[in-house]
Parts: sequence; structure tokens; C-alpha cells
Amino acid sequence: MTCIESVQLLQENSAKPLFEYMEEQIRSTGMAVCRLNDPEIETTELALMAHRLHRRVTSLGERQLEAAGIGRQQDFSKNRDIRRDRIHWLAREHHAEQGWLDFMEQLRLHMNRYLMLGLFSHECHFAHYPPGAFYKRHMDAFKGQSNRILTTVFYLNPQWQAEDGGELVIYNDADSDRVRAQLLPEFGTLVSFLSEEFPHEVLAAQRDRYSIAGWFRINSSLNGVIDPPG
Repeated sequence: MTCIESVQLLQENSAKPLFEYMEEQIRSTGMAVCRLNDPEIETTELALMAHRLHRRVTSLGERQLEAAGIGRQQDFSKNRDIRRDRIHWLAREHHAEQGWLDFMEQLRLHMNRYLMLGLFSHECHFAHYPPGAFYKRHMDAFKGQSNRILTTVFYLNPQWQAEDGGELVIYNDADSDRVRAQLLPEFGTLVSFLSEEFPHEVLAAQRDRYSIAGWFRINSSLNGVIDPPG
């Protein structure tokens, strides 16, 4: 794993509690990289769920993972020249999923209390990148045009090696090609960053790559139209 500039390497090098560490890193650098060792987070079970969802598509033909798209609502489209991952949105139908969503709720409350971000809800999905799949440089939110505020990515790939590729590349800002961080999708690693600040991309991997990608959002409901939806 390579981290560039002011991004610190993993919360395990800090004596601070996880949420406090994340809060301080996001406050000072806009992003945080952590290794989760919380026994309540069933990382192995989440990884098995992601793998089973993938196998159902390839072996049984069931549409448990769907091709991911770009944009929202009327602007939604699927473009394989931009991204080639497949996704499945998390729900509270399984205890491991429920544990992860509960953990994200605790993180939301902490960030609102200490950073006053006004986070209203969280949405997340399993993501599977087959060998050769990628997601070209993009922003998760544009200032003034979206209600995504904080991005989270949790990696579910045991024994990932540098030669496997699949790095998350985060750039300094929208006007720069300077790399701020280049991170391997190693098992149990949680990356979080301000959605409006950092363009990023997913490089192609040599093996199946699994993660949970999520976004905390503010409530931008207007004229009786609820956004985010229930």
C-alpha cells in the first residue's frame, strides 16, 4: 500500500479510537485510511456474501449483481467505457449486512457530532470488479450539484498482493493529475474521503476484486420531493 503526502497509513498505527482517528484525519486532510479490527464487523462473512453474489450470476444466471451505471434518476446511464463493475445494494436482510449498516450509523452520528457535516442517511453496495474491470477517474459529487458528502470504501479481498493491481487512486483535486494516495484493496481496509473534494479511479486488477462502496448524504428534499429517498 502506498500513501502520498499527508495521508497517514492505517489507524492501527494510532492509539486513538477508530472514529476519533477518522474524524481528525478528515478534518485535517479530507480523508482517512483505517484497518478495521472490530469484532462486531463480520468482515469474513461480508466477503463471503460478496463472493456468493458473484457466483450466483456466473453459475446460476440469477441477477444478484447488476451492471453499475453513472448519474442519478433521469441522468442515469450505463457506460462500459467508464466503469465495468457490478453491484448489489445492501439491506438489513442478513446479520452481517445489518452489522455493517449499524456501524455506518454509528460513524454518521460521530461525524455529525464532531464535524457538524449534517449527514442524513447512508447508502452502500457490494461492488465486484472482475479481472480487467475498472472505473475511470470521476467525482462522487460535484459542489452544489449533489448531496453526497462523505464516501466510504471497505475492502473484502483476503491475501491481496501488489501484483494483483486494482488500486484505488485518489488525486489532489479536480484540476490536478498529482496523486494524493494509491491504495491496494486489502482485506479489512476502510478508506473514507470528502466526496466533493477528490477525483479518483479504480485501476484494473488481475483477480476478482470485492468491496463495499458507500456514501453519506445530506437531506436535500425540495418542494415535497424526498431526496434521498426512503
